[in-house]
Amino acid sequence: MRKDQDQSPPSPRRKSSTAAVAAKPRVALVLQGGGALGAYQAGVYQALHENDLTPDWVVGTSIGAINAALIAGNPRETRIARLREFWETVAHPDVFDLRQVPDALRPWATRLTTLDTFLRGAAGFFRPRPLNPFALGLPVPPDEASFYSTAELGETLSRLVDFDYLNGPSGIRMTVAAVKVTCGTLVNFDSRQRPLGPEHVMASGALPPGFAPVRIDGELYWDGGLYSNTPLEAVLNDEPRTNLLCMMVDLWHADGPEPRTLEEVQTREKDVTFASRSQRHIDAYLQQYKLRRAAHALYKRLPPDLLTQQDRQMMAELGADSTIHIVRLAYAGRDWNMASKDVNFAKGSVMWRWEQGYQDGLRAIALGKGCPFSESDTGIVVHDLPSGDTHVRPEKTTERSA
Repeated sequence: MRKDQDQSPPSPRRKSSTAAVAAKPRVALVLQGGGALGAYQAGVYQALHENDLTPDWVVGTSIGAINAALIAGNPRETRIARLREFWETVAHPDVFDLRQVPDALRPWATRLTTLDTFLRGAAGFFRPRPLNPFALGLPVPPDEASFYSTAELGETLSRLVDFDYLNGPSGIRMTVAAVKVTCGTLVNFDSRQRPLGPEHVMASGALPPGFAPVRIDGELYWDGGLYSNTPLEAVLNDEPRTNLLCMMVDLWHADGPEPRTLEEVQTREKDVTFASRSQRHIDAYLQQYKLRRAAHALYKRLPPDLLTQQDRQMMAELGADSTIHIVRLAYAGRDWNMASKDVNFAKGSVMWRWEQGYQDGLRAIALGKGCPFSESDTGIVVHDLPSGDTHVRPEKTTERSA
């Protein structure tokens, strides 16, 4: 990634007081929720895969959790095939060949496809509940309180994801986020802390009222996107702190034009609701980073004979310098400004998004070549990938100062 020079004089490089920070950075892949838009994430991963940039850690919410499981839960040689099999399974045949349809008719062709999704669901993913009392406003068991059943998703995950591999020593670390229904708490299910199964992935994608909550250890969980659709916070708060390259794939846009029609209002509402809150997480991290450095400086002023062993350990942890480089890749496709874009599982649209993710991934890799990971006293360096879409910010690199 290109790194612009800060205009302020460079501060002297501080040496780490602990060996906890590795010379070679870990690589984390952070995947947002976004339904059918998640095919873009699969394309990004394919680009990383073909360039031997396998992440050490995959963090996902909702559809990002499903993609994360397909990546982390398979050996390298079968990952792309499993990703393709999933997306080919859930994709609908196109009502029309969108390559042959005039631009003015494409939204109507897409509406027919999404209507098919609402009526019949998506194969291998979700199906409408027949004769559903919930749809009539009647009470049902809590784990059936939804319009659709995701039983097929459980079967698909069991078939395409090797959870023994995922939870074994060779698997990539995986974290998926879900919200506890009874108290609204965000819970991160991490393969380093407990064995993960299909139920954890399904819980992360259980978006109400379409999908029912999933019960795990007696508690019901909904989609983690209800709390935070971009699980960057899990990466920023991870301990012990090490140098980290974080590839963050966004599917929604916080910025957008003023809406004028009902369709545009609904589209803008979804984008605002599910867009990344990464800046808020980054600002909170920098505040904590600043406090850690201040606490370390205070510890250093104490006479050595007043320091206990616990004090020295705390001082070493506070003094561990680390840098996080965040590379943000944003899905630029506007899907004709349609609110139903996340349920547009038309095969042509799915494959187009995959290809866009693949091309963006290749461009991110090309920008990063010849620019090795560099440590920074600022704590976080943010890189935005350039995009051909005029609504997306041009490429920039920002050092966020503590």
